[in-house]
Amino acid sequence: MKIHNTLTNKLETFKPIHKDTVNIYVCGPTVYNYIQIGNARPVIFFDVVRRFFEYLGYTVNFVSNFTDIDDKIITKAIEDQKTELEVAEKFIKAFYEDVERVGSSTKYLAPRVTEYMSSIISYIEKLVDRDYAYVVDGDVYFRVSKVEDYGILSGRNINDLTSGARIEINKNKENPLDFTLWKKTDKGIKYPSPWGEGRPGWHTECVAMIEDIFGGKIDIHGGGADLMFPHHENEIAQNHALHNHKIANYWMHNGFLNIDNKKMSKSDGNYILVKDLDYDYMGFRLFTLSTYYRSPINYTDELLTSYVNEWEKLKRTYTQAFYKLDLADYLDEKVQAYEPLKKIEDNFIEAMSNDFNTANAITELQNLVKYTNQKTRQKDALNELLAAVKLFTTFFEILGLDPRVSRMSKATRSIYMEWADARKNKNFEKADRLRETLSEKGIL
Repeated sequence: MKIHNTLTNKLETFKPIHKDTVNIYVCGPTVYNYIQIGNARPVIFFDVVRRFFEYLGYTVNFVSNFTDIDDKIITKAIEDQKTELEVAEKFIKAFYEDVERVGSSTKYLAPRVTEYMSSIISYIEKLVDRDYAYVVDGDVYFRVSKVEDYGILSGRNINDLTSGARIEINKNKENPLDFTLWKKTDKGIKYPSPWGEGRPGWHTECVAMIEDIFGGKIDIHGGGADLMFPHHENEIAQNHALHNHKIANYWMHNGFLNIDNKKMSKSDGNYILVKDLDYDYMGFRLFTLSTYYRSPINYTDELLTSYVNEWEKLKRTYTQAFYKLDLADYLDEKVQAYEPLKKIEDNFIEAMSNDFNTANAITELQNLVKYTNQKTRQKDALNELLAAVKLFTTFFEILGLDPRVSRMSKATRSIYMEWADARKNKNFEKADRLRETLSEKGIL
């Protein structure tokens, strides 16, 4: 298993910290609005990362947080005449609904900032005690100049950052790059702290949660490319100050999902909400996974439509094969090894093992479609067809693609047999009527 490590900018062999276990943390949403389809890309990709590690036999401890206290949430609460917690609760619920829409699991640890306030405050206190942070009028700032390799993740030079910084002037800061750990405020929810009432800065939330939940270095820290700087850079700086390591052995970042070659932005109105996507969500999932995760995707309706159609072809092939086996009562048989399928499976696993190259893996899924279609047309190829269907199921489980196919009921089987008999006897009126019934059930 090889992973491209953003920290080293190299493809590295994966070695877990703890045998047979993978600890993963992925930065989650700030819950003040519905998520757009660009936000869904890491939701889909890192779900596949988890699925593949589990396929390989690892126990995966997967954590992704909710930022449920933030200036944007306060602004939204004022607009909607609600409390911040009501706004956060609404959009956490909406987020889970969108996660399910795109086929990702919601069964993971999802800590909220408001639940980890004491851990965050304790973390900041340690930074102050070690002189990596300083207090000015109730605000606490991190002293970036004390971290020699600041910029190591994003490949930025601290001197270039300082000279070219487009940062709002703050006379309380020693350095324009110093970032807020604790913000004194009289607006919105406030929490008591050694420095006065306020709330934490964004960059400390994740490191404090990781320390509290995992108790040390983790295997993988992930998120979108937009988080690399300054968020993840600032996480590393803080953790270096307290623990002298880079939080994770492997850092992974997915590329943007753009519209008209521009990053999606709610503030610019250049976005599509996941809940408003008027396409099959499995087609959308296939669309995002058909590009290597580190590369950008440029969204167009035409491109997404092509993948929705591709998904329909995949699903049709699988469904027809599945029901042919079901009608023959052949789904529970043992399968033999067939060389063409073994080659497809090996290529698929090799692609996934090479930095989760889902694009190449999907090419093998399409090769499986060709093989399966050939065997579906053959009368005496049930065992080969069963082997293909089981391999389909494995690929679907790894990629999180759900064709939503289940075994026929006795009543449905009876209708199917009537339809086949009517076709054979050229009773086309009856066949058409039964076909309509079977189509409604998703059989034909």
